[in-house]
Amino acid sequence: MRTITLGRTGLEVSAVSLGCLPIQRVPMDEAVRILRKAYDSGITYYDTANRYTDSEEKIGNALSDVRHNIIISTKTGATDKATAQKHIENSLRMMKTDYIDIIQFHNPKGLPDRNDPNSPWAAFDEAVKKGYVRYCGITNHSADTAKAAVLSGDYDTVQYPFSYISTEKEVALTELCKEHNVGFIAMKGLCGGMLTNSAACYAFARAHDNVVPIWGVQTMEELEDWLELEKNPPELSDEIMAVIEADRAKYSGDFCRACGYCLPCAANIEIPTAARIETLLGRAPWQQYMDDASYDKMHRIDNCINCRACASRCPYGLDTPALLKHMLAFYDAFYHAHGGTRGLDNV
Repeated sequence: MRTITLGRTGLEVSAVSLGCLPIQRVPMDEAVRILRKAYDSGITYYDTANRYTDSEEKIGNALSDVRHNIIISTKTGATDKATAQKHIENSLRMMKTDYIDIIQFHNPKGLPDRNDPNSPWAAFDEAVKKGYVRYCGITNHSADTAKAAVLSGDYDTVQYPFSYISTEKEVALTELCKEHNVGFIAMKGLCGGMLTNSAACYAFARAHDNVVPIWGVQTMEELEDWLELEKNPPELSDEIMAVIEADRAKYSGDFCRACGYCLPCAANIEIPTAARIETLLGRAPWQQYMDDASYDKMHRIDNCINCRACASRCPYGLDTPALLKHMLAFYDAFYHAHGGTRGLDNV
């Protein structure tokens, strides 16, 4: 398989790499089967995180016997040294390994203080001395924070959302990483499931030679799709560019990327789903959102207390409560237009 050099780390990783958040949603045996198929097919890079429930454990069960042949990155969301140390040690244990290739600070609001003896950096420095960790990276949803990380000179890699609806500002971030020899790891290449044309997503990522996309898969079919695209890579043809331009026009405004940083919600609203329901209903099978359970989940929006905690945590600055009210109105209109009977007394 084609490889990409991950910046100044010098790590050569497979051009098709895996983001291992989705495997937490499948049973252990199936996750192991998917991961092993990925390895046997030439995939050498696996990205996970401490907070992805049992994702690290599944990687350990599937790949510990071939650990020396693969690259693993994980993350800690800790804001202090002691917690970061616990996260690193737990990650080592879960993945059945004695070292982590890249530890990443997980979406901090600002850059941790490199010189603070109680910061995650102190935990990283000690872990390097013990041979537990090789390189340090950062993940973020703020372009400004990601840019500051590159310019600081402290980070070996930056992980940031990057897809074919990314703006010129995000494309410039990939170029800045290339200029400073910082590895660029592209998460959300499908924009949280908003983009459905995998060939277009793949072709766009491939056109940026320093970008390492980590595709999230949770089925064998999804894995085989990415492997086939690498085997027979599509070009940015006129047809694919037409798809890209149409989606860029459609998603040019503010929209939810389903990153989940708005959660938890005091009213138990499933914000990443509710805030995208207009798009989800535009795709088949929309019938899955028409049952009583889905109706009740959407109407949790009625219980919003407008605490605005979700908006304060949104890395894209969305007015989440207002967006949810709009989506509920759209959902109700769609629901009743398609034969739903709940709430008709209020219409």
